[in-house]
Amino acid sequence: MRREPVFNAPTAILGLVAAFVLVHGIRALLPAEDDAYVVLALGFIPARYGDTPYPLPGGDIAAVTSFITYMFVHGDVLHLIVNSAWLLAFGTPLVRRMGSIRFIAFSAVCGIAGALVFWALNPGLLAPMVGASGAISGMMGGLLRFLFNAMDNGNGLNGDESNGDAARMGFGQMLRDRRVVLTIGVWILLNFALSLGFASYGEPAAIAWEAHLGGFFAGLLTFGFFDPVAHAAPQDPNSPPLQ
Repeated sequence: MRREPVFNAPTAILGLVAAFVLVHGIRALLPAEDDAYVVLALGFIPARYGDTPYPLPGGDIAAVTSFITYMFVHGDVLHLIVNSAWLLAFGTPLVRRMGSIRFIAFSAVCGIAGALVFWALNPGLLAPMVGASGAISGMMGGLLRFLFNAMDNGNGLNGDESNGDAARMGFGQMLRDRRVVLTIGVWILLNFALSLGFASYGEPAAIAWEAHLGGFFAGLLTFGFFDPVAHAAPQDPNSPPLQ
């Protein structure tokens, strides 16, 4: 009788969750002032890239590294748990299709895209953005490129390698698939609601919906560059090949 592992998630996913927990655990041990410094040094602050008169922790180094480091910082335990759960759900099938290295690179691109969109829509903001939800939203966008084809083939995302046989949707096929269009529409509407303050206790800035949308569309559009599956879904013969 084959024994199943206690944690059946890929090592890359477990490693990221462990990194999230480690950062949060270290912060919990710090005095409040030191913790605030760490959040400002690691968090993504749009004001770094303007003419702010305030010296910001991390200096010029953080102006580069914070595009990545902000994803490893979470506001509280609930934020950490929610992002870790979504990472397990969305990241696991991607790792099994892409491999760990491609997955990490893809996630980084989505997270950076989320930060760039957040910066573009909040220039000069001094408050730090933290959390991995921009990158995780990108994972959701990537999943849309093959999820419904996998379901149509009877494979689904059942935790093994079978989803790797699912053809990647081209952009033309996505636009013709009502399930994809509906999912994209719901995600946009949900984040529009978040921008108005719903589910954020009257503090619209508490949820970085801009990073969600930036990461999501980065994942949707760039997935083909990271997907190692050679075959793609049939395209309209009149449409140019797209990634």
